[in-house]
Amino acid sequence: MERRSFIKRSALWSAGTFALNQIPVNLLAGSQQLQWLAATANTDKVLVLIQLHGGNDGLNAVIPVSQYAAYYNLRPNVAIPDNGLRRYLTLDGTLPAGSQVGLHPDMTGLKALYDQGKVAIVQGVSYENSGQSHFRSRDIWYMGGDADDYLGSGWMGRYLQTRYPDYPDAYPTPNMPDPPGLEIGRGVSLAFHREDGIPTSISIDNPDQFYGLVKSVGGEPPAEVANTHYGQELAYIIGMEKNANRYAERLKEVFDRGSNSPGVTYPEKYPFNAPAGSLKNPLSAQLRLVARLLSGGCKTRIFLAKIGGFDTHAQQVESYNPTMGKHAALLYHISAAVKAFQDDLKGLGLEDRVVGATFSEFGRRPQSNGSFGTDHGTAAPMFIFGKNVNAGVVGANPDLSNLSRGNLPEQHDYRQVFTTLLQDWMGAPDEAMASTLFADFLTQKLPLVSDGKVITGEPSFVDARFRLDSCYPNPAKGSTTFSYYLNTPAHTTLRLYDTNGRPVREVVNEPQPAGTHRVTADLSGLAPGAYVYRIEAGLLKAAKTLVVK
Repeated sequence: MERRSFIKRSALWSAGTFALNQIPVNLLAGSQQLQWLAATANTDKVLVLIQLHGGNDGLNAVIPVSQYAAYYNLRPNVAIPDNGLRRYLTLDGTLPAGSQVGLHPDMTGLKALYDQGKVAIVQGVSYENSGQSHFRSRDIWYMGGDADDYLGSGWMGRYLQTRYPDYPDAYPTPNMPDPPGLEIGRGVSLAFHREDGIPTSISIDNPDQFYGLVKSVGGEPPAEVANTHYGQELAYIIGMEKNANRYAERLKEVFDRGSNSPGVTYPEKYPFNAPAGSLKNPLSAQLRLVARLLSGGCKTRIFLAKIGGFDTHAQQVESYNPTMGKHAALLYHISAAVKAFQDDLKGLGLEDRVVGATFSEFGRRPQSNGSFGTDHGTAAPMFIFGKNVNAGVVGANPDLSNLSRGNLPEQHDYRQVFTTLLQDWMGAPDEAMASTLFADFLTQKLPLVSDGKVITGEPSFVDARFRLDSCYPNPAKGSTTFSYYLNTPAHTTLRLYDTNGRPVREVVNEPQPAGTHRVTADLSGLAPGAYVYRIEAGLLKAAKTLVVK
């Protein structure tokens, strides 16, 4: 293959794209002097971003329970029901009544992670004067600008420019042998473009092709390169030829050295009814690849995965069941794949290193159309996930009686979220945030990242939502009442044991709904003395002492 063929295949210049385990990977990064090398030399934190292309319908992902009647009236043919076997999943009974939300019934994976304290939901994310064009809106999210900005660089690329010195000329290095950014898939986005305007990606389908392509463009470079724009690009290409081979060998090495957790299965197919083209999970293989690369020692800092299909103008739901269909399958794919990814990271001992987030170019309108679908809207929720996330819901349910030109009003600018993740998670200082063009949002950060501190006397997120209270009376004679709280329905067992660990009384053994439970137990026939009562119900596993008089 001639050099011009190589260039023709380079949709946008980069260190290279190739496939690992049949997943195409684009290598991306920034190129200016590292501004805080000393401060971040020992950090290994990773940010995993998932782009939902097409405009996700946030109202059917995060249902405003506190305004259910208004929600249903706006979209009766696509609304998720509040009763029946496939009703919405109540997210968190401890939230204030006006903030109560439900998740789509197929988002059990994210619900489980939320219960573990590993998911935050940011309500109403958009930007001022948001547009309705898929590609323009997506590029705004990628470039990190306003609605009227036309930048040639992306916020991820600008961030990496400030972090790594002289990329690509001085890289790879022993401290950073991997590309600072990896984009999964064959598409090339604006997100990782640098400020100098030189794009950074080529697309190849498999490792053999990649190695063959690199080899085919070998040979002696020109003795001299003119100091012109053309010469600069030519010098860049020559450098990329060298780096592409190094990165290909390195990533193949960490891929082969890495593994996924035994016993963790990434879901491959939506288990309910949906169009045939929506059944396969396109996200699982991408997140499985990220986990395997990290387990093999990959030091890439930002990963970008993608899943499309969210432009649901028609047949968003099955006409006979609004809880199934195209959008339900997409929400399942995200929820189940992210749950498997987190379980994988935990099994690999890597979950302390990774925080992830989902985003889409816009949401959908609150009012459904006559084709069992929804049209382009504005604001939508973002899901932030990871062990080090401050779990909870940030923001309020949208006021469905006070729409903005028929659309959901913006509560949070998307740059508030990305600013928070870059500084509070990745450790970027103010100077780097200015270079990333996010300086205006440093005073508007959100409480998304945990500082790891434990407040004495305060229950943890999980303990506040799955708790066994003290029984009353205690000491007791004749009877006592046990009280406990479940944030999620669970099969519950509550038993009394003597001091030798022998069960002496079964109080509860049945499936129970979420909420507060109070059960009065008959203590007659029990000898006076100390007993232990133990409960097991999903995440709740606890024991306390009861004294019988």
